[in-house]
Amino acid sequence: MKRKQLSLAIGLTLSLVALHATAQDAPAAGTAEEDALATLDAVEVTARRRTESIQDVPVAVSAFSEDAMRDLQATNIDGLQGAVPNMNIVQGRGSSNSVNVFIRGIGQPDALQTFDPGVGMYVDDVYYSRINGALFSLFDVSQVEVLRGPQGTLYGKNSTGGAIKITTRNPFDDQGGSVELTAGDYGRAEGRAYVAGQLSDTLAVSLAAAKITRDGYVTDPATGQDYNDEDTTAARVKIAFRPSDTFSGNLSLDYTRQDNALTLGQPVAPLYGVDLAGGIVLYRLPTPGEYNFETRTSFAPDQGQALTHKGASLGMEWVLSERWTAKSITAYRELATASFIDIDASEFELGDVFVGVDQRQASQEFQLQYDNGDDLQAIFGLYYMNEQVPSHQEAYADDFLLFSGFPISFLRTIDDDLSNKSVAGFAHFNWEFSPSWTLAAGLRYSKDSKKYFRTTSTFSNLLGNADPALAFNISDSWKALTPSLSLQKQFSEQVMGYVSANRGYKAGGFNGRANAATEISAFEPEYVWTYEVGVKMQSADRRLSGRIAAFHSTYEDFQARVSEVQNPNDPIPNFAFPVLNAAELAIDGIEFEGMARLGDSTLLSTQLGWMDARYEEFNDPRVVVNPALANLHDHVPFSPEFTGRVALQHGFELANGSLLTIGGDVSYRSETWLSVDNAPGLSQEGYTLAGLFGSWDSSDGRWQLRAGVRNLTDEVYKTDGQEFSSIGGIQTAYYGAPRNYYASLRYNF
Repeated sequence: MKRKQLSLAIGLTLSLVALHATAQDAPAAGTAEEDALATLDAVEVTARRRTESIQDVPVAVSAFSEDAMRDLQATNIDGLQGAVPNMNIVQGRGSSNSVNVFIRGIGQPDALQTFDPGVGMYVDDVYYSRINGALFSLFDVSQVEVLRGPQGTLYGKNSTGGAIKITTRNPFDDQGGSVELTAGDYGRAEGRAYVAGQLSDTLAVSLAAAKITRDGYVTDPATGQDYNDEDTTAARVKIAFRPSDTFSGNLSLDYTRQDNALTLGQPVAPLYGVDLAGGIVLYRLPTPGEYNFETRTSFAPDQGQALTHKGASLGMEWVLSERWTAKSITAYRELATASFIDIDASEFELGDVFVGVDQRQASQEFQLQYDNGDDLQAIFGLYYMNEQVPSHQEAYADDFLLFSGFPISFLRTIDDDLSNKSVAGFAHFNWEFSPSWTLAAGLRYSKDSKKYFRTTSTFSNLLGNADPALAFNISDSWKALTPSLSLQKQFSEQVMGYVSANRGYKAGGFNGRANAATEISAFEPEYVWTYEVGVKMQSADRRLSGRIAAFHSTYEDFQARVSEVQNPNDPIPNFAFPVLNAAELAIDGIEFEGMARLGDSTLLSTQLGWMDARYEEFNDPRVVVNPALANLHDHVPFSPEFTGRVALQHGFELANGSLLTIGGDVSYRSETWLSVDNAPGLSQEGYTLAGLFGSWDSSDGRWQLRAGVRNLTDEVYKTDGQEFSSIGGIQTAYYGAPRNYYASLRYNF
């Protein structure tokens, strides 16, 4: 292992040395037209809440423009999978509308509303507090930024792993419009439209809309019904106003509606019931061989997964003086989901559930920014969020308990209400104390208060009814200071190096699966310190760029949901799903991102990541009772050792002035574990994915024809997993889409 680590570090270092040497020997630039073809575009990011070059900011950040996302063939935010070192981003388990994001070994896969995300998701600087509804469709995007490592000072709210920032188009900057139609296999049919224009010198408006449909790629062989489909309707209206040179604002209204079938996986462990008179009843064994995308379900075809997500935000900016600027970000959002989830992915009712969530979120942020135009910049901010998350849940398990072969019906209903309030104040300073040295420091104070009400009722034909079986109120609050510090050195116009230390914090919460008085509990916050050293380089002619970062993180009080039977010797099992502040982790890693313009029209890009995420300790009370369970935590979930991607594209200028572009990429991800408890069936061995695309652009830039194929080799691979082993042995794996192709036609005006 040490030899692998050393070899990778040496290899990446040599890559940067070669890049720097090439930069020094680069030929003089040609004409302006040639430069436009031959050089890399300057990339600007807002990782520190102001616009800076990606090469100058002492933060590990990846940025993708609208065109870059199209070349990734990404239609949803999980299309970034493979394109960012040490990031895992996939559709959440069993859900068509949630996203599972881990960056540098830190994230949160459980979409239950009592868990907060581990990676902050932002759209136009508005924080989205739920994993549900965060699998964004990319239909009106100007840029996506992925900030790696804790963002505890400037972003703060549950950003221990990092932050993903989506910036939508501005009507003043992106005028005109486009219409795009897409068709592909699996019944894929999409339409996207965007139009923007100025109504006056001070007012501009844009409208973006998308309709996205695709048939499912998983089939129930008994009924022929397709699952894992998509049916999304989305729209966004933006009104931008600039009544004076010192004031501007943007009002954004958005709406998304999804009406999808179930998201099904495959059982990867034996499923069983319990006969109170006869013992274990085996229902089925895992299907041998490679998954064929056929799965049974106990739900009816009309029991699917619906989502409505809508909101409004108002961003305003005042130029108070030559040095001072004030900003305000006000937002209100509503999220309603009604999802049936077949957790056991079978025709049996062992762990089937319905989850209905009705979330409302209001937030306000104020910023005061200072820039003396020379060597000092500062940001002062206040943040407030108020969130209400009532939900109704039902659990069905008619096949789990039997008596002499006769089923014992079981229905549990849950009604709960979660109230979250978060307040924070922060300050950040950036001081260039000498011509080539810059010191940055920041501090955030956060206070999170939560109240949780829960009532559960059970109904059974033989066990009797209890209505309510349990009802309780619980509340708590947590405070944290999260500092950041960085020192950067500009070695030359082309080379910058930095060291940094950042602390992240994720609030505590409550066990949202408590069904008995003994399970009522609060869990404490998570904390992480990350220490990082990085180098960013770019050649003088801007044909080459490279960024390398090495980091060490100490991660404390990891919030782990586990599954257990509390009374293993009794005939009627009593399930529990405690949340433990179980673990301390150490995480080391190296990341490299490089891009090269080869010739006038060939672009090569590379992203590489190595990570060693390991538990320093894992305090699991189940191991005290049963030492054989000690190996459940040998591997940190969603933290593969190696991630890598290479992409190449080449443009051919045709005789009529049009442009033909051919591109492709290959990505690799090493073995990945898909659950906190390392269930054997919930791991994915290393795999490689490939994609190809081609596009033709007319000479006037108005028409574009694009075609592509994803998962070119038709790889079968797992992306996520459900682990509820204490209920009928449930271990369910979810899979990435099989090979699929498409063609699109776009008209720009």
